Amino acid sequence: MQVILIQDVDNLGGSTELVTVKNGYARNYLIPKKLAIEATPSNLKQLDEKLKVKAKKEAAMLAEINKVIAVLKESAIKVGAKTGTSGKIFGSVTTLQIARAIRDQKGYEIDRKRISIVEEVKELGTYKAILDFGGSNTHEIEFEVVGE
Repeated sequence: MQVILIQDVDNLGGSTELVTVKNGYARNYLIPKKLAIEATPSNLKQLDEKLKVKAKKEAAMLAEINKVIAVLKESAIKVGAKTGTSGKIFGSVTTLQIARAIRDQKGYEIDRKRISIVEEVKELGTYKAILDFGGSNTHEIEFEVVGE
């Protein structure tokens, strides 16, 4: 029997996937637990429409991400930090400081949880950070630590 999975099922498939399973497994487990629905022509048509809408949203989101990345790669983001006389930073630069610098300098609000710093920042200079927009959308940006 063919069913359309509503949720991810271990060792079977992901959400909105069309899979073939035994009749008993579908009728006694998947359908009663609302993990799948029967693959009738009307359900297949609804699945097709849902996938088209999802693809359209993903394309729009990817275009927006590419626009943000293009703006961020134009120039390095400057992050201010208090330093001693030798150029060492008091403390270190955090993802929160980078997120605020992006917001203030470029006008884009990026969640600090999506930013990861490649190496520990303890001195003035140029460093790299990785922005993770989910899935395979990760991009590397540069930021410059300057003394305040």
